Amino acid sequence: MFTIASDIEVLARFGRALADPIRCRILIALREAPAYPADLADLLGISRTRLSNHLACLRDCGLVVALPDGRRTRYELADERLGHALDDLRTAVIAVAADRICPDAGEKGCC
Repeated sequence: MFTIASDIEVLARFGRALADPIRCRILIALREAPAYPADLADLLGISRTRLSNHLACLRDCGLVVALPDGRRTRYELADERLGHALDDLRTAVIAVAADRICPDAGEKGCC
């Protein structure tokens, strides 16, 4: 049974998904079009096993869905609005001054 997640849960799941560069690349690729795992692995230059782990995380976060397609499984964003959200986040981050660095960058390795 599906339930509606709270605002905080939704943001936490989205943040978890975006915390890894490979998952970001997967989401961006799926924003363009649905894809099969083998094609995604080739596109991203990673092993199918590694891709499978990231797809599982994205499925668990509710951001992508796996759709049976004959003997194969195709992945796509769970909701088309996620593509718009990714675009909005990307452009919002780009709009930040280029000379700004997170104060924790050296200590935490972020930014």
